[in-house]
Amino acid sequence: MSAVAHSQGVWRWAHWLPEMPMPSRLTRGEGATPLVRARVIGRDQGLDIYFKLESGNPTGSYKDRFAAVAISGMIANGETRCLATSSGNTGAALAAYCTAVGILCEIAVVETAPLGKLQQMQALGADIYRVRGFGMDAAVTSSVMQSLATREADGEGKVQISAYRFSPVGMAGVQTISYELAESGQFSHIFVPAGGGGLALAVARGYSVVRENTGAPTPRIECAQPEGNDTIASPLHEGSSSARSVECTSRISGLQVANVIDGDQTIEACRASGGSGHIVTDDEVWAAQRLMAREEGLWCEPAGAVALAAALRAHRIGRLESGARLVCLVTGGGWKDEVSLQRLAGAPPETRDLDL
Repeated sequence: MSAVAHSQGVWRWAHWLPEMPMPSRLTRGEGATPLVRARVIGRDQGLDIYFKLESGNPTGSYKDRFAAVAISGMIANGETRCLATSSGNTGAALAAYCTAVGILCEIAVVETAPLGKLQQMQALGADIYRVRGFGMDAAVTSSVMQSLATREADGEGKVQISAYRFSPVGMAGVQTISYELAESGQFSHIFVPAGGGGLALAVARGYSVVRENTGAPTPRIECAQPEGNDTIASPLHEGSSSARSVECTSRISGLQVANVIDGDQTIEACRASGGSGHIVTDDEVWAAQRLMAREEGLWCEPAGAVALAAALRAHRIGRLESGARLVCLVTGGGWKDEVSLQRLAGAPPETRDLDL
């Protein structure tokens, strides 16, 4: 990827994005993230695994792709206040892109969002507030969404939530992940972590755009969720056409989305690609996060290890063939989640006298 192409950010793919006047196209250099082949993980199982490292984006997650297009749309429409929800990464991305153009950014944050992510949002100038039960309780979560929708209808601001149900313009930016992957070669499976399902849906729709324009085949889009937030994965695997609301018990930050949101469309799109749903335990996620750090030198947030955990489990139980060439989406970097970092690093090192 050339420096010139990277400087265009997601707008390198403007021909496949919502039409936007040139002066409105905002970028902070998002996209063109590394695709790294595993040197160790999966090799003894006959798997050829690649990691799409979305931590390479400006604020450390794939949500920068969303923010670039969403906020560009606001610029084009003369909108000056962004109303959002976040568990951390969306908020950081929106805060950064809003700050860059003087748009006010107000964010309702899930109760369990890690402190590091909250501080990043605040450092970037967002006005944030935590809502008790948000992200864990389906009724509370629905109420938060409805409250923001009402405020938008009253002219108080533009709602930007990283889901097609709320922000289809911004989600078109997330589809650029698929454009980059398709440019990198052919893969048999793309494993995608899911909370509300928007990311998996974006990957599937992105590949549909690629197929329509180039004829390239679509890989199987595999939807991976923590079992404590199994709104989409099991219904997809079991043949249902409908996602379901749950009482979230997972401790994996960023994937605590107890409501359906984009779930029904995600099931339809993943199934059409030949993909399925996969659930993993929180312990499996933390084990995969550790494996990536200790075997590959890749440090990600727990949500970023869900795809790998699902791929390894799928192979172990016979749902993923040996010889598969697959991509695991690594959604964000691990430095934002202090609790996760402490879990993996252990106790701080002792201070010692120099021993000569």
